[in-house]
Amino acid sequence: MADLDALRARWTRALEGARTPAPAPARTPDGGPDPSPYAENLLARWQEPQRRYHTLTHLTSVLDHIDVLEKHAADPDVVRLAAWFHDAVYLPDRSENEERSARLAERALAEAGVPEARTAEVARLVRLTVTHDPADDDRDGQVLCDADLAILAAPPSAYAAYTAAVREEYHFVPNDAFRDGRSTILRQLLDLPRLFRTPFGAAEWEATARYNLAAELELLAA
Repeated sequence: MADLDALRARWTRALEGARTPAPAPARTPDGGPDPSPYAENLLARWQEPQRRYHTLTHLTSVLDHIDVLEKHAADPDVVRLAAWFHDAVYLPDRSENEERSARLAERALAEAGVPEARTAEVARLVRLTVTHDPADDDRDGQVLCDADLAILAAPPSAYAAYTAAVREEYHFVPNDAFRDGRSTILRQLLDLPRLFRTPFGAAEWEATARYNLAAELELLAA
């Protein structure tokens, strides 16, 4: 069960870290609007009933992994805000979730007092989760993508729970079609030269993730 109060505090720290103080009416002493309404909106989105994997548990996990990778990031608070928004719009039967999430970030963060350049960077990072393919010099993109994919390196029981939750999200897809589609995704991931781009992710998660992916692919083929 996700700790909502802890998540609210994490949101506030990231938002306040990303925005610069500027005097304006109805603003809090740190120079921006009250973070609470934005947190509540996002928390409500992450608790929508159609979600089985892309839930507050996933959000918490991504934030935790960003904390692990923080030293590699160029702007950790921007990466954390991108984590909050990266699946904020999520409908399993739609293909434009990342784009809609990025646009939500652009609107909300501009209103919340985040400078234009940082707001644009958050939106760029959210869009990057379509491919999980950051450039070699994209430190923030590497951190977000590694944190998002870290579930692939989970212990066997947690990985099994992840795959079951993904199947539940796509309950409307017939078994044969799901098996074919999921197998294609797994092969694409295994064909990548690297799943993880940060030094820590490459050293600590790569081998386990590849083992889990190969095992799942073998199970789907059985």
